[in-house]
Amino acid sequence: MDADAPTPVHLGKVVDGLAANPALPAAMIRRLFAWRRGMGKVAKRRDLTDDMIAEIIELDDHWLLHSLALNERLPDRFRIRLASHRNKGVRSALAVRAATAPRQMLELLIDDPEPQVREELAQSRHTPPDLRARLAADPDPAIRAALARYWTQAPEEVRRILLTDAEPRVRGAACSTYFARPPHPTPPADLVPALLADPVTRAGAVIHAVLDADTLRRLAEDPDDNVRAELARHPDLPPPVRDILAVDPALNVRIKVFARPDTPEHLRAQIHASVHELSRATADPGPDVDDATEQRWIENTFAPMELRILHLDWVTADPLPHIDSPYVSFRVSAACNKSLPADGVARLLDDEAERVRLTMAHTAPHLVDPATAESIERRYRVRGDKFTFWWDDAEVLTFPPETLRRFATDPEPRLRSFAPRDPDLPPELAEKLARDPADRARRAVAGHRNLPLPALLRLLADSSECVAEAAAASPSLPVEHMERLLALAGL
Repeated sequence: MDADAPTPVHLGKVVDGLAANPALPAAMIRRLFAWRRGMGKVAKRRDLTDDMIAEIIELDDHWLLHSLALNERLPDRFRIRLASHRNKGVRSALAVRAATAPRQMLELLIDDPEPQVREELAQSRHTPPDLRARLAADPDPAIRAALARYWTQAPEEVRRILLTDAEPRVRGAACSTYFARPPHPTPPADLVPALLADPVTRAGAVIHAVLDADTLRRLAEDPDDNVRAELARHPDLPPPVRDILAVDPALNVRIKVFARPDTPEHLRAQIHASVHELSRATADPGPDVDDATEQRWIENTFAPMELRILHLDWVTADPLPHIDSPYVSFRVSAACNKSLPADGVARLLDDEAERVRLTMAHTAPHLVDPATAESIERRYRVRGDKFTFWWDDAEVLTFPPETLRRFATDPEPRLRSFAPRDPDLPPELAEKLARDPADRARRAVAGHRNLPLPALLRLLADSSECVAEAAAASPSLPVEHMERLLALAGL
């Protein structure tokens, strides 16, 4: 072993990396059970034996047990045993993994005294329906509200219970304009009149209403702009009322008219212009404004972004008329269609808006040639926009080895970080990347099989936590160096 190997700067992260290292010998896995400065990462390993699991449970350390409860490979008998553990965090972690859990464990947790545990089961689509239905009568309204928001396809008898719950927040969650999972449920027709009469469920019920003259008048004049916005979405909305809502004082109402398939193009353009104009003209609220004024300011400020991020199913279903639309949201929606002809794909892959290019590339990566793929990646810029940020670490587009090796010396750090995707990257290029000034490039190469050992050892002492952790997780790290790291950690 190299006695001159540098000492890690971030020893805790290095130990975390070792805990995830697939080549870590069993004896060393056990030694990590004594590590108390991390979050018990070693207990998430997929190769834990029954003896190791029993030892972790016997140690009764919170973070080890929490990680163990989150381990998808945990045998059923241990899950059932932990379902009675006194630590509510451990029981809650078990509920998170309901997808692979035995029924006996779920039966123990469905009546758990800790609300967090029951809420996890209310939210999980993997909770057996008969057990999940019991939560509709849970004494905690927060649990019932979570059930209403997440179980959108609950049996009608369960939805009726939730829609008529005595607690307003439960009814509101059961008949909402937002649900945690699609598709939105349709309330029983006989309950719709009562839901429209109830202020907390009215907005969510509008889309299901029969628009007779009286109902139409009342909804169009409702003081709640969310109600008027939902009316603007109604498929049976008469054109004269649509046109009135197109100039509604609330921009969120106008946006819903903008998104309708039957909105005339001249009216759509007027709405688009007015939303941007009124958003720019909205003055910052003072410190003493009421909640309604502040909420209106927030909505107006973000209204232009809402126009850009709309997803229009009707455009996706018939994309060709919209691939040259002046509106980004229309072109993004068109790019979601998986059957676009090649020329349409090519135009959207070269769109001026990044969201359009990335959406099209994600929809049809097999139609992106290497030159276009490189152009898309070169034009990508991290802007902190959650609607494009996901692309930063995604590997949607692939490149041939010769391109990846060229990227190793590219001026752009992000492209240099792509080079280690080549499993046969030459050692000299891997070595060069291990000295790269960009953290992301060093992290990307840290686990590469062709990285020379001296370079790997240097990365263990890297100034970046994520790089040091990635180096310690490398299966190429020799056992004697794993031993040295454990000794440094006092293990």
